Amino acid sequence: MLKKYNQKKNIAGALIKEAREKKEMTKTELSKKLELKGVCINRDELLLMEKNQLLVKDFELVAISEILDIDLNNLKNYLDN
Repeated sequence: MLKKYNQKKNIAGALIKEAREKKEMTKTELSKKLELKGVCINRDELLLMEKNQLLVKDFELVAISEILDIDLNNLKNYLDN
């Protein structure tokens, strides 16, 4: 069984996209920075994450938040969006 919340596979996608665009970073650039941290997520996977169509693992979210300076406390604000 595939777990979803309100028909979404994650709630972090919008937060990730907002932070990435605020930093004027492309998905390819973010992917390269993630790879330097040992987290392999390609551009297409980032697209699916941002569209809430791909599950985001905890270690991926932590690495993304470090690169994009995301305060994960803000994630709770996206629960009902």
